[in-house]
Amino acid sequence: MSSEAWGALSKALTRVEVSKNSFLVKEGTVCNNLYFLEKGCLRGYYNLDGKEITYWFSFEDNFVTSFYSFISRKPAVENIQALEDSALWSISFEVLNQLFDAHNDLERVVRIINEQYYIRLEERFMAMQFKTARERYEQLMENSPHILHRISLGQTASYLGISQETLSRIRSQV
Repeated sequence: MSSEAWGALSKALTRVEVSKNSFLVKEGTVCNNLYFLEKGCLRGYYNLDGKEITYWFSFEDNFVTSFYSFISRKPAVENIQALEDSALWSISFEVLNQLFDAHNDLERVVRIINEQYYIRLEERFMAMQFKTARERYEQLMENSPHILHRISLGQTASYLGISQETLSRIRSQV
């Protein structure tokens, strides 16, 4: 990214601090911001018949938003909640698009971010469709062991698509 684009982006970012258990996005509202997570931990989850289904976690140095809502400008179907006190950098949809018009190299960077998000989404989909619960847990231990130290067992089980009891059983066998 050019120094001109970086300078314009830096001026457009707003620092946001959120406390544990607070929400960046609530289902039914339009997500107007793209965030960069500097410090902390967030989760994305859906409500299904009164049950929270966690489908992602985000940690330091990652971009976070309700991509569906942010891009489509429609109400979010998910919630984004802070699991720890967190510090983020925020940019609005409108300002980001103004910067795209002025700086093509910034648009390229955000396209790459979107591609990385899509890859993670497809990897998650394939794991949920084609791997056993134990294989998903082993993959989590191999690729993201920090999740097991920072996330509750209930939320980890939900993320893996299994019950907390099944997770405990798998953990005792590994």
